[in-house]
Amino acid sequence: MAKIALVTGGSRGLGKDMALSLAAKGIDVIVTYHSRKDDADAVVAAIRGVGRKAEAMQLDVADIAGLDGFMQRLKAVLKNTWNTGRLDFLINNAGTGAAIPIAQHTETTFDDFLNVHFKGVFFLTQKTLEMMNDQGGIVFITAAGSRFVVPNYSVYAACKGAVEVFSRYVAFEYGKRGIRANVVAPGGIETDFNGGVIRNTPQLQQFLITQTALGRVGLPEDIGGVVAFLCTDDARWVNGQRIEVTGGIHL
Repeated sequence: MAKIALVTGGSRGLGKDMALSLAAKGIDVIVTYHSRKDDADAVVAAIRGVGRKAEAMQLDVADIAGLDGFMQRLKAVLKNTWNTGRLDFLINNAGTGAAIPIAQHTETTFDDFLNVHFKGVFFLTQKTLEMMNDQGGIVFITAAGSRFVVPNYSVYAACKGAVEVFSRYVAFEYGKRGIRANVVAPGGIETDFNGGVIRNTPQLQQFLITQTALGRVGLPEDIGGVVAFLCTDDARWVNGQRIEVTGGIHL
């Protein structure tokens, strides 16, 4: 039976490439989207075009109270499309970004970041683990900025750091079931994240290039293959690890 992965924020950017890379490895995919259903449907069509099954589901990962309802809808999708109530992999990718100095943060902006990047990740992971097959896996997408300072990203990076600690606890507590948990930490990537600031700012691109050993800015396709690898048997002995995928920035 085919394995099934759930990719949050899979309608565009990094999540889209992750979903397509998983399909290329022979894994069926459920992608979630926040508001751009057409983009998610296009990803589903592309996955089906290579012979894999795929579905799209709406999810606001920051809506903690709504997660139980999402899980019920997920079970129905799994039953209708795959005739199962279980899945194999969770890719915690969905997120938002904004450059906010510490002095300008409010409790509202703090809670917005916390709910999307840590609290929602924690409880979605908790609930998904209840319906995950043994020998499955979780990939947490964090950021290279959890290792070095990116100006004005204090709360975002702090939440990513919390996720990285959490990932090791998941690896430890669920290892007895053969479930692996790992972190992929991308560097600066040309996507529409945070308004496409890297893609649309030549000066920022040039700075990143000068700081990166491989001498370029990252692309979405630099990340998806690493995530897909972690969901294959080739990575069966990789557990509790943080894998930074940055081309060697700030070495």
